[in-house]
Amino acid sequence: MRTATYFFIFLNLSLALFEEPAVYPLPFLATSVLEVLCLLVFLGRLTHFAKVTLHNVFWKDTKNICIMVAILLSLTDLAIYGVLKLYDVRSIRWSRIVRPIFLINFAESRQIRRAFRSIRNTLPEITYVFLLFMFSLLMFSLMALKLFGERNLQTAEGLPYFRNYLEIVFDLYVLVTTANSPDVMMPAFDFSSWYTLFFIAFVIVNTYIFMSLFLAVVYNNYKKHLKVMPGGACD
Repeated sequence: MRTATYFFIFLNLSLALFEEPAVYPLPFLATSVLEVLCLLVFLGRLTHFAKVTLHNVFWKDTKNICIMVAILLSLTDLAIYGVLKLYDVRSIRWSRIVRPIFLINFAESRQIRRAFRSIRNTLPEITYVFLLFMFSLLMFSLMALKLFGERNLQTAEGLPYFRNYLEIVFDLYVLVTTANSPDVMMPAFDFSSWYTLFFIAFVIVNTYIFMSLFLAVVYNNYKKHLKVMPGGACD
């Protein structure tokens, strides 16, 4: 039963690879039949669970309610999408975002729920580090605007360099990942090699300090919640 449940969950999630828009799209009839089959299996699994569970216990379990709501939303979206497709009206399958609910809420997915709940409990505790990082990014962006905004510098493509604050924030955010290094600093370096000190300070503070701190906080808090959470609490 567990293997069959996981198989149909995997099949249901995999449909997104073949539904429009997709690299290898399948006909709508094929994907819709597979999705209905998966939903029928989920409904049958839920019905079987209801038969072996006390009535009041079954309806008090939020996991069962979530699964039923997800099935209803998926069928509603599938019907609406099919009708609109018959009339050549372009629409979007918005119910795809509810498909991971089946992976999390079935009784067989106890360990997945445990990991998911640990992640959820960790998020509030890393908010402070994230806010400090964003404050540092915004302050460095403001300094970059003051340093380079009035120099009339241009990029290699001839575009204005560091004159729009939001674009500066985005460029420096990418620089945290070093994906645009050293290209982002070359116009400033060509103007004066001393300006590289600004980028060196930015990388040290945000890439090496804040990212390491962020990773440490995430790891420690996740491990703490994973240890203190009893197995029965995940049900």
